[in-house]
Amino acid sequence: MEASFLELRRKQVINTVDGKCLGHITDIIFDVVTANALGFIVPQPNTGFWGMFKGNKDLFIPFNCVCKIGVDVILVELYVNENPPPPSPKRKQPNVIALENKQVPY
Repeated sequence: MEASFLELRRKQVINTVDGKCLGHITDIIFDVVTANALGFIVPQPNTGFWGMFKGNKDLFIPFNCVCKIGVDVILVELYVNENPPPPSPKRKQPNVIALENKQVPY
């Protein structure tokens, strides 16, 4: 699939982890040496005093976090600091040996 930057910036970016709308893409980051796109930038809402003291609130989303690019939205799986990833359901549980209650003669 091919998409231009103008097409991508019209789409809303939605985090599938918590369902929040992260905003729209404002920039794409490239590796100049390999000519590969690394990810994109989505600005975060300003939480400063009356919107004045804006810090660096841009969010970098690597392309390996992109789940699906649809007609209207871009779905990403992004775990923010307060949302650690859940344990993998495919991970094997440790082997547990059940002990039987046996009477030991004295």
